[in-house]
Amino acid sequence: MKNSKFDSVFMAVNVAVLIVIGIITILPLYYIFIVSFTNPTEYLVKEGYVLFPQKWSLASYRYLLSTSTFKNATMISAFVTVLGTTLSLIITSTFAYGLSRKRLVGRKIMLKVILLTLLFNPGIIPNYLVVRELHLINNIMALILPVLTNGWYVILMKSFFDNMPVELEEAAMIEGCTDFTIFLKIVLPLSSASLAAFGLFYAVSYWNTFFSAILYINDPRKWTLQVLLRNMLIDSSTSTSGGTALLESLSLETPPSETLKMAAVILAAIPILIVYPFLQKHFAKGVMLGSVKG
Repeated sequence: MKNSKFDSVFMAVNVAVLIVIGIITILPLYYIFIVSFTNPTEYLVKEGYVLFPQKWSLASYRYLLSTSTFKNATMISAFVTVLGTTLSLIITSTFAYGLSRKRLVGRKIMLKVILLTLLFNPGIIPNYLVVRELHLINNIMALILPVLTNGWYVILMKSFFDNMPVELEEAAMIEGCTDFTIFLKIVLPLSSASLAAFGLFYAVSYWNTFFSAILYINDPRKWTLQVLLRNMLIDSSTSTSGGTALLESLSLETPPSETLKMAAVILAAIPILIVYPFLQKHFAKGVMLGSVKG
């Protein structure tokens, strides 16, 4: 079909608007990337306005990776992400599989309770009181246990399990398999796409743990990378925050605070940027598969 003049103008305007939005989105990321690799001397001479450095440098990255504070925060974030994602996938998948079996006693009541959690949120104070009563204040597990699962993810994964052929389970039972064996050797291998998608959701959430870390963690030695990054970004010198040294003085010359901040932002984003391409093929398929049941 031949496009009218109005359609052509409309498409041209759409393309122009999308290009402008793309530039607005990319420019801050480009600036962060460029500043993080700018030679400290050049950055100081140009007073921070660098669009393309004449001399590239890894000084900011070397400095950050040489400080025990930054390395410790990275290790804590990695620990929380790996352990939290693993436990969350175990809890979510087993819970969803149990709810998908109609013979489960109390199944309808549990589904209603899950739906209730989607409609009502207890808020910050009740959550804090629960964590405090469990003696998890200033404990790394406070960043994992309160958010082990998500009601919406349980419902989506349950719907995925609902669409699995019942004949598979019946055939396995005839062969003498238990529910656990069926789940472990039949259901999980068929759910790789769904597990990969929800695993990515959980991993991003745990890696970006920030607000709960501020609420429950008082010891700077147990800060996650996001909390450390936040303190670096709001502190003009990146040397102290709340009387606690963030990045200790070393024998090598300290780069400008702005280049350190940008390098920290890049380092904090790299793990997710590395993981996502490997899970991208499972992403849309895993989320939508079974989410709509006819």
